[in-house]
Amino acid sequence: MALISLREVSLSFGAGALLDGATLHIERGDRICLLGRNGAGKSSLLRLMTGELQPDEGVIQREQGVRVSWLPQQVPSDLDGTVADVVGAGADSNKAVEGAAHTVEAVLSRLSLDGDAAVATLSAGLKRRVLLAEALAAQPDVLLLDEPTNHLDIDAIDWLEQFLARFVQTLLFVTHDRSFVQKLATRIVELDRGVLYSFPGGYARFKARRLEQLEAEGEQNARLDKKLAKEEAWLRRGLKARRARNEGRVRALERLREQRNARRARMGRVRLAVQEAERSGKLVFEAKKLSVGYEPDQPMVSELSTIVLRGDRVGVIGPNNCGKTTLLRGLLGQLEPLSGNLRLGTRVELAYFDQLREQLDDEKTVAQNVAAGDTVQLYGKPRHVLTYLQSFLFPPERARGPVSALSGGERNRLLLARLFLVPSNLLVLDEPTNDLDVETLELLEQQLIDYPGTVLVVSHDRAFLDNVVTSTLVFEGQGRVVEYAGGYSDWQKQRGAVADLGGSEPAAAAASSGGRGRKPKTEKPRRLSFKEQRELEVLPATIEQLEAEQAALHDKMADPLFYQGAGAEIGAAKHRLEQIGEELEAVYARWQELEEIASATAS
Repeated sequence: MALISLREVSLSFGAGALLDGATLHIERGDRICLLGRNGAGKSSLLRLMTGELQPDEGVIQREQGVRVSWLPQQVPSDLDGTVADVVGAGADSNKAVEGAAHTVEAVLSRLSLDGDAAVATLSAGLKRRVLLAEALAAQPDVLLLDEPTNHLDIDAIDWLEQFLARFVQTLLFVTHDRSFVQKLATRIVELDRGVLYSFPGGYARFKARRLEQLEAEGEQNARLDKKLAKEEAWLRRGLKARRARNEGRVRALERLREQRNARRARMGRVRLAVQEAERSGKLVFEAKKLSVGYEPDQPMVSELSTIVLRGDRVGVIGPNNCGKTTLLRGLLGQLEPLSGNLRLGTRVELAYFDQLREQLDDEKTVAQNVAAGDTVQLYGKPRHVLTYLQSFLFPPERARGPVSALSGGERNRLLLARLFLVPSNLLVLDEPTNDLDVETLELLEQQLIDYPGTVLVVSHDRAFLDNVVTSTLVFEGQGRVVEYAGGYSDWQKQRGAVADLGGSEPAAAAASSGGRGRKPKTEKPRRLSFKEQRELEVLPATIEQLEAEQAALHDKMADPLFYQGAGAEIGAAKHRLEQIGEELEAVYARWQELEEIASATAS
């Protein structure tokens, strides 16, 4: 018998059915990832499994004596006592746990929690970690986790993955973290339009199988629509045809109509589009031995030197509370340096995504948080605010409702809607991926990849970093921030190379071409040759020429009529766009190399 079985379960809140005859069996040893769009009903499904909710229809069976623990997505407002008290309640709730005190101590240590701390004084992120510790301490037969990686830093996520793989036999979890899914899930279940679809294997296999399924569904729906249109046309024929009509055929038509009306459309896709400002100068900012923080003798960032150029996409990695947001403020000139120098580029237009969502006013409606009136300006043209918000999956009734009623994912979508109204050439995103469903997350990734400006992003999402950024700034303790080429996986490889060579990480980062291919400086900087001086003088003009050609191609390909032309012309334009990107990357690297030699000579 399965540990938990759902058979033909239905659940509704208001007009829409979250579950519509859903069936699922959780066997001992399953590690299931539950995927679905924000608002699809994933959290409600977990609450059904715990017994907190009861279904409108259908049956939920549990093996006798099965123990279920869960980590909710939202932090309860009535948490009280010390951290050890809360975690201890989890261990005490399962009488089968031996050595409860030792279990509590071990879990607290692994999650870096202070058992004597008062829970009420902790941040929302630390409270979630306490609740996770409580769920783990109960040693359940089935562990349910609702967005367990939210507010955890990368080290904590790595530990959680290893812990769950080793010590938790049966697991069902909801997450947007694709790396987490790939490492843990033996089966993926998607909740789509009230129905549960099960796919064995990891995330990559799920995507391929699900795409095939959706294509087959689309073809089936097209056949049904075609047949329905044909039968409707038959029924609307003249008087003679109606007198001679086949009553059986009419009944069949009625069944086709019922099938069509019962069909539930997939939830729409978020349509992301960033408004671009005038291009910034080629230098966005340059830091030289920059130290920032709030205490002169305890800088959170110590002597950082880096150059960010137009078009760079830089990720920031570090543990919670290490100073990542402080680093952003320091690089943007919003925080006075404790020491060192910061040089800001010209024509920089900033759009900022706030990790704490402090930009949202809970007392106002969704629409009022986006526009003071009924319209917004999009690409220089007015557009009704309700129409604009529908692009971010806020129907009119939701857009007129208060922000206080939104889920975490909906709040993030609303922030993106506000952010993308601001014309910018520098996007600064502080933890933008929390609570976003996977489909919206992948659309955001593609938008950032295509964005012609500069991106600076703080994230603990490893797949997101790998897919988006071209370099990383990593906090490595005691205020030291080291720059590496590439994303999260590249950083991990370079750290491994450091261990193999027995060298220091900063030295290895330079040796492995960290910072977008820069060469380590020699102890005695050489002077530029005459030929190199001439090359350095003409490189800016070369860059401007290539970027002008790139911009012209982007404008040309943005015209829908362009794709009605000859296939050869379309292919040639796409190929040239790729060539320009490669040429620009090479020219930027050469320009920076010569600039560093010239700067070293001058100093």
